[in-house]
Amino acid sequence: MVLEAVSPGAHLIVIGVALVGAGLIGVLFPPFANVLVLAVLTLLIGAAAAYVYREFDFYGGKGSGRTTDSDSLAGVTGYVTETVTTRSGEVKLEEGGFAPYYSARTTDGRIEEGSEIIVIDPGGGNVLTVESLDAIGEDEIDRALARDQAETEAAAEADAASVADTETDGKPSDGDAATDPTEADPETETETEQ
Repeated sequence: MVLEAVSPGAHLIVIGVALVGAGLIGVLFPPFANVLVLAVLTLLIGAAAAYVYREFDFYGGKGSGRTTDSDSLAGVTGYVTETVTTRSGEVKLEEGGFAPYYSARTTDGRIEEGSEIIVIDPGGGNVLTVESLDAIGEDEIDRALARDQAETEAAAEADAASVADTETDGKPSDGDAATDPTEADPETETETEQ
């Protein structure tokens, strides 16, 4: 009980599994019903149960069960469960913890049920200020990404056009078969010089 009080998280399950496991072995295999053997079995099964309990962390995933403050809610997304206005509403956050439902308000307008939202101001965790993801326009990063993509596409088109021009300019017509030895293909010259 002291372990459970100091470090909550169902540690008594480990002790219970150890005792039940040793008891079952003692009942199913009477030669092992010796007190000393059962004590050793209890310790071994308890160690195995503790390892499995810690390794798989059945109660919340590695470190996700830790308590955080309300500031950690800023930027978290979710959806509206009850229409959000400037005076009322409720949302469910994707990373909202054990109780992911929060009272929410919007700064202006109305956000309909089912709309995706993002937390703008956690407001102490009691009442969140949220904004619809659809209402949030482009920001500086979005504009920079769009500009970079346009430049990349323009450069790719320019490269494709220059390759097409080179292919059409570099081919001799049928009547102009390479008669002048100075007009030899540069790749051929490089290969013969080696």
